[in-house]
Parts: sequence; C-alpha cells; structure tokens
Amino acid sequence: MLIKTRGIVLNFIKFRESSIIARVYTEQLGVQSYIVNSVRKKGPGSRIALFQPFTLLDMVVYTSPKGGLTRISEYKCAHPFSSIPFDIRKSSMLLFLSEVVSRTVKEEEENQSLFHFLYQAIVAFDEMGEGFENFHLVFLLQLSHHLGFGPTSGKEIVEQVAFSANAQSATAAPTVLALQAYEEYFDMLLHDAARATIPNGRVRRELLAVLVRYYQLHVDKLGEIKSLSILSEVLAE
Repeated sequence: MLIKTRGIVLNFIKFRESSIIARVYTEQLGVQSYIVNSVRKKGPGSRIALFQPFTLLDMVVYTSPKGGLTRISEYKCAHPFSSIPFDIRKSSMLLFLSEVVSRTVKEEEENQSLFHFLYQAIVAFDEMGEGFENFHLVFLLQLSHHLGFGPTSGKEIVEQVAFSANAQSATAAPTVLALQAYEEYFDMLLHDAARATIPNGRVRRELLAVLVRYYQLHVDKLGEIKSLSILSEVLAE
C-alpha cells in the first residue's frame, strides 16, 4: 500500500554500490527505514543531498504489514534550506540535534505533536537571521517534554545531574553547589527563551554538557553524542 507523508531525515547508511538505507521520521508512520536506490551516483544525477540529516521531505512510501525495510515511491524536498548549509554554526547545531533525535526518537507509530514540533523547529531555525545562539539548548529542553521527561525548573536539572554524578564518583564529580550557578540560565531557557541571556560561549558549552548528561539519565543507552565535540569547537567563542 502507498501512503503520502511528510518526513524528516535522521541519517542513512550506504547500501550496495550506489544506494542507501535511510532512517526517516515520518508524520504518518513514525520512524521508518527505506531502501533508496541510485542516490549516490557520481555527477548531476546524484540525489544524496536530499538525505542529509534533518532534510524535510514530501514522500509517497510503500508500507508493509510485516514492517521492516520498504521503499520510497516518490520524494522531493519540502523546504529547501536557505541558510543552514551556508553557516557552519547552524549546520553544526543541526548535525548535533539530528544525532540526539535519531538516538531518542525510535517509535514506529504516529506522533503528530512530536513531528510538528520537530518540523516547525527546523523551518524556524533555517529562517533565523540572528539570535540563534541558544537554539540548541531551547530545542533540547522542549524536546525533553515531548519525550516525557521534561524538567519544570533549572533546579530539577541541576540536582538530577549532580546527584547522579556524585553517586558514580565521590571525588571527581560536580556537586550541586558547583552547578547551582546554571539554575538561573536553565529557568530562563525554560520559561522565557526569547529573552534568555547566556553571557558567553563557555557557559553555553557547559549548559549543553549538563543537558546532554540529563538526557543520558533519562534515555536508555543514549551513549556518547559524537557530534557534540564538533559543535563545542564551532561554538567556542
């Protein structure tokens, strides 16, 4: 059976000589994996750019009652990016966030609220001309609510991270007292993101590290986010 749906590309792996297996978060079917043939051809016929992380697609896809790998009948870009590919800060943020989403969103079922949040956030991010320095922090906080473990205050984040770390290492772990300085920033990002003021890149990186740890506490087998180090370098200033 064929179904028309929007999709958000999460990632892909190479398959055979010129094909890929793409993981796509779809509006109608949740996370699905599709074999896409002949997209890695060299030259003008290549369409691999349409399967980069967080590309937004309009698709017609095959479905199977048995699940598993299926194929895409038709696909096209739903929202060509106007700024993300040309700004290394934006492209690094998007790569990082797509990795987080790929590791946390796994349900093969419809979730309109989550899909609309992701889709609208990506479009809004592409359209931002300035003032997007805190976008990844706000995105992670809002995503956590859709995933069912969203915090209500900065204190909640700090205490969970600090106490968890202290339980693992009594000597090297950060204490609640050491992390309390971040509570105010998290509260602003949670409740008044548009006016949140983070003083510099160092604080922004530290807030991100705390948020990643917070996710690791709540998402089973989340593991290391490999693109975090790249994003940290790009946003060093």
